[in-house]
Amino acid sequence: MNIREEALKVRQEHQGILGVAAKVPLKNRQDLSILYTPGVAEPCKDIKANKDLSFEITCRGNMVAVVTDGTRVLGLGDIGPEAGLPVMEGKSVLFKVFGDVDAVPICLDTKDPAKIIETVKLLQPSFAGINLEDLSSPKCYDIEDTLKKEMDIPVFHDDQHGTAIAALSALIGALRFVKKDIKTARIIVNGAGAAGTAIGRLLVNAGAANLVMVDIHGALYDGMPGLNRVQAELAKNTNKDKKQGTLADLAKGADVLIGVSGPNLFTKEIIASMAKDSIVFGMANPVPETTYADAKAAGARVAGTGRSDAPNQVNNVTVFPGIFRGAMDVRARQINEEMKLAAAYAIADLLPEKDLREDFVVVDAFDPRVAPAVAAAVAKTAIETGVARVNVDPEEIRKRTAARIGR
Repeated sequence: MNIREEALKVRQEHQGILGVAAKVPLKNRQDLSILYTPGVAEPCKDIKANKDLSFEITCRGNMVAVVTDGTRVLGLGDIGPEAGLPVMEGKSVLFKVFGDVDAVPICLDTKDPAKIIETVKLLQPSFAGINLEDLSSPKCYDIEDTLKKEMDIPVFHDDQHGTAIAALSALIGALRFVKKDIKTARIIVNGAGAAGTAIGRLLVNAGAANLVMVDIHGALYDGMPGLNRVQAELAKNTNKDKKQGTLADLAKGADVLIGVSGPNLFTKEIIASMAKDSIVFGMANPVPETTYADAKAAGARVAGTGRSDAPNQVNNVTVFPGIFRGAMDVRARQINEEMKLAAAYAIADLLPEKDLREDFVVVDAFDPRVAPAVAAAVAKTAIETGVARVNVDPEEIRKRTAARIGR
């Protein structure tokens, strides 16, 4: 049985892979009186007096909405909200398994950014966080930015920021292994859509000073016509020499090549032209810019992809469960840039330099330390940056998260 057959079979057998389970038993009239009427009126009255109690005495405090309009699903494109539902359902399962975060798929039958914004805002009383997923670019920027400004709970577009955090954590490990500095390394990011621009922005915030973004039209530079507002802003902070040319031109002598673009774009010649001890991450999904084996054969010292069938998988499942776990445990109002950087370094720091190898520069998604470490780092930074509603010892969050996910 192949992957397609197994993927369909398991969903047909179970009518999907997500369900609802009660946390407490309901076996008799006394249970019914406590869980529903008349007992349910008591928490209602308390929450009416203090809305924040909804985070403590209802499911809201551990609940995330996974929201899409189905316009940018995996590598499948605009397939619609119904066809996007299996991905949102799968994402919800990952939230639960890796972070003990309850998540609900919300697939919206509209492509209108204003309607998406209005709908998500109306959902706020039921959730402690919003995970935006598979929204097309560039509207995803406006949707997220508006919701972050107008909502009082974390809003996080995982395709952007989860991917960026995963990429940065892998790059930190790879640079440590090859003894290069992010501040001086020549870095090329191929792909300037939602994921690429988020990677670029996070790399800049992490200190990358020699970064060039490349898209189908060539290198992005300040003043380049046709850029959207996010690309234009990023172009001001990268490619200081306003280099122009193709990917093949710009990759010559580069230390790092990161791809969030399309399949098989990193040729043997491009990789061979890079600097000694080069780092190549091909993260296009499902077919990367280069396979791990091909990148190594072409001369890359460190290579990685988003695939689970090769070393150095760059996977945002290491990111979003812990990010939301930590943010929700301190009831953060947002996930800010400092929290994203903290998550990246928390993942990278799980691998001491003595343990790094060319085929092991980033931890595995199933490493039991990942979500607890990310949750603790994110919670600590949320408190330090003033976006947390409650102050909880980050070490307690680390221990509690490990216990919650049974790892």
